[in-house]
Amino acid sequence: MSSNSGIQIPSRLPLLCTDDGVLLPGSTMRISVDTARNMQLVKSRLLKGTSLKSTIIGVIPNTRDPVHDSDELPSLHSIGTAGLAVQVVGSNWPKPHYTLLITGLCRFRVTQLLRERPFPVAEVEQLDKLEQYTEGDQADGELGELSLRFHQAAVQLVGMLDMSVPVVAKLRRLLDSLPRETLPDVLASMIRTSNKEKLQVLDAVDLEERFKKALPLLTRQIEGLKLLQKTRKRRPDDDKRVGQHVISSSSTLLSENVFFSSFLHRLKKMPQSMPEHALTRNYLEMMVELPWSKSTTDCLDIRAARVLLDNDHYAMEKLKRRVLEYLAVRQLKSTLKGPILCFVGPPGVGKTSVGRSIARTLGREFHRIALGGVCDHSDIRGHRRTYVGSMPGRIINGLKTAGVNNPIFLLDEVDKLGKSPDFTDHYLNVPFDLSQVLFIATANTTATIPPALLDRMEVLQVPGYTQEEKVEIAHRHLIPHQLEQHGLTPQQLQIPQDTTKDIISKYTREAGVRSLERKIGAICRAVAVKVAEGHKEGKASLYLSDQNTENKEEDSGIASPPEMPIVIDHIALKDILGPPVFEMEVSERLTLPGVAIGLAWTPMGGEIMFVEASRMEGEGQLTLTGQLGDVMKESAHLAISWLRSNAKTYLLTNGSADPLEGTDIHLHFPAGAVTKDGPSAGVTIVTCLASLLSGRLVRSDVAMTGEITLRGLVLPVGGIKDKVLAAHRANLKRVIVPKRNEKDLEEIPAHVRADLDFVFASTLDEVLKAAFDGGFPAAVSHAQVVSKL
Repeated sequence: MSSNSGIQIPSRLPLLCTDDGVLLPGSTMRISVDTARNMQLVKSRLLKGTSLKSTIIGVIPNTRDPVHDSDELPSLHSIGTAGLAVQVVGSNWPKPHYTLLITGLCRFRVTQLLRERPFPVAEVEQLDKLEQYTEGDQADGELGELSLRFHQAAVQLVGMLDMSVPVVAKLRRLLDSLPRETLPDVLASMIRTSNKEKLQVLDAVDLEERFKKALPLLTRQIEGLKLLQKTRKRRPDDDKRVGQHVISSSSTLLSENVFFSSFLHRLKKMPQSMPEHALTRNYLEMMVELPWSKSTTDCLDIRAARVLLDNDHYAMEKLKRRVLEYLAVRQLKSTLKGPILCFVGPPGVGKTSVGRSIARTLGREFHRIALGGVCDHSDIRGHRRTYVGSMPGRIINGLKTAGVNNPIFLLDEVDKLGKSPDFTDHYLNVPFDLSQVLFIATANTTATIPPALLDRMEVLQVPGYTQEEKVEIAHRHLIPHQLEQHGLTPQQLQIPQDTTKDIISKYTREAGVRSLERKIGAICRAVAVKVAEGHKEGKASLYLSDQNTENKEEDSGIASPPEMPIVIDHIALKDILGPPVFEMEVSERLTLPGVAIGLAWTPMGGEIMFVEASRMEGEGQLTLTGQLGDVMKESAHLAISWLRSNAKTYLLTNGSADPLEGTDIHLHFPAGAVTKDGPSAGVTIVTCLASLLSGRLVRSDVAMTGEITLRGLVLPVGGIKDKVLAAHRANLKRVIVPKRNEKDLEEIPAHVRADLDFVFASTLDEVLKAAFDGGFPAAVSHAQVVSKL
């Protein structure tokens, strides 16, 4: 029915609010009714009405997202479409709702909202009233030219479609019979347009403006069909084999054209009322929207990339060198497939931010996929389309979001996966070339990464930072960023390097810089309060605590805040962050025999670990506490066995053949709430027990790491750099490491190596001599055991 059909709509109309489409005059649309107000309108007016006017309602789009559970009436658009309810269908599954088939009659404007409940009713002004234009009227002026161009474009569009389809044949007949003023509404409702574009056509009350809004939409559809036909002519055998298919104006390249065409043909024959229609349409839209051929051009300037990486990140030389190697090889060979890099290191060391910098360096799109907690591979690979609510996996969705086929994907926390995913999407069920995608994974540890996935990745270790590196990072990146985030300037707040060192050593104990940034943020917030308080005078107080302010007032009588900038010293630091959280307690802990310091690796970085032992009368039993894993328990039993077998050599017998005769040993690892395991505590346990049995104190400035054997050999362990940095943070001076780990010290910064005295031990005899003042002499000299491992 056309908008100039002569129907006079009532001056008062019940309003049906829609959020899933825009009804235009002269078109027919199915509308789902499930909100309380719309349900009341259907029950009161459409199901009980008998006259023609009682079945005419106002269909008006929402101007904001609907809130179904809210009792508030959504914001109403000022212009709507009066529609005739042709069909009403009700259903109780999955919840009570109605489906309306409504034909648009004409536009109307809401002049006054009369009531909101139980459904909205408004006073309306009818638009498009009996617009009759003769051929002579249309032939003159700009309106006549627009009308002619639009009609010619409509005829061209219909001519490009398949005339064997009944809808197309009917539309061709309507073009000759419908008045031309109705064509913009009819065509805009039939071609592929968004709701926003349809809303613009609805708002065009003036006929000339309506033609101007609808003509570009019609032209876009024609250009898309031209591209489609051009591709079909270029590849005439597409129906027999896999080809490349360009769809619509986006020039989207599709592989598996036979598969796509079969779905498209099935959709044409399928009634819209079938549930499978929406599923098939969604699938085809996903296929069209994927960037099959769209890609970005890599920026392969090695010098510029080096400068950018150095500006973004301090230290991290190994990672930056690997990125530059990739760029160099990519420059020499453009067909290089994207590698799968895996950055492994403690939290807060910059693994994710390096991925962003790589994207900036290459000029590629960046997309982060958080894998923490994912335990169902369907989340990565997508669901089979046979399931209700199926959807693509995160890889395909990421490609759609990035809009190109060569983005950088950051697979964050890949070590938190419950199962090993691969990147074949079940929903798409069509091969998608991922060879140009650069995958970067991050993890805290490789221990929990599935072996099959780990085997396909290039692992790059990202160790923690030294104190000097943290200071540089803080003043280059963290402090400027936090000042900007809190609306402050360097002229208002200054944090000296000595204060930064105090924050690092006394308020944070981490391998990365995440906690450090939080502490700097806390300082910025405290200063922001003072700046805001003294804003009127243009001044701010240096005294950040109430107590200091009171003391200042007592001294001078009047608190006169000094000029900015506010400089944070150790007094202000204590006022803001409170008393120091971490104190160096190493010397106090080693005042009795039976205590030694070990070095441990954790996913959070390296840590020092105290081992304590005590003895009492008993039957020679060994008690272990501190939540130890099986490996560490075995190390303790190894240490006991070695000491018992070498008791005479090191004068630990005390007159009896067995040092544990009539004695129970209790071995404790403090911080009992933390689970501890790993093969690197053997030398520490031996040293601790040797101190207990001999009554001698272990040096308070020495820490050690290494695994042992029953023969007294010291075996190499991992995480040397993180462990050495932990010893350096604790102000220790000597570190005992296995001889075969000497090569691992090359990764440690030179200034850290200069501050520490390294002892490389291959036997437990060398460990004991280095751990005690004056050595640990043996009663019988014996030849050194040479490792055959």
